[in-house]
Amino acid sequence: MEALILPGKLENLGEIRQYIKSAATEAGLEKKASYKLCLAVDEIATNIITHGYNKNGLEGNIFLKAERNEQNLTVCIEDTAIPYDPTIQEPFTEEDLQSNLEEGTIGGLGVYLAMEGVDEFKYERLGDRNRNILIMNRTTT
Repeated sequence: MEALILPGKLENLGEIRQYIKSAATEAGLEKKASYKLCLAVDEIATNIITHGYNKNGLEGNIFLKAERNEQNLTVCIEDTAIPYDPTIQEPFTEEDLQSNLEEGTIGGLGVYLAMEGVDEFKYERLGDRNRNILIMNRTTT
């Protein structure tokens, strides 16, 4: 698929979702896997926009690239916001999750949901860019 480059604005989340849905359909992902991938990308993109750009008074683009091969669909999400490696975040425990639900806390689960929803999640810092790599295995019949 061709890459998608959009300004890092909340109003562009719909276009990002559509891009990922199309990539998942082209890759033949099952409905549940497609949903999980869309949710994961949505969470990462939302965090980039709200925490990486807006909260820091920055503006920048979100760069998306979906590639598939026989085994999987790989989605790369890049941004030029402040460095942030989601893989070093403390993992959520059952107690954390229960506490969030009981206290009605909003937020904080996005990275957890993204990482748990895909088959593999990687992070790289390349020059001035954060690169989040989300991999979904394709089913073979």
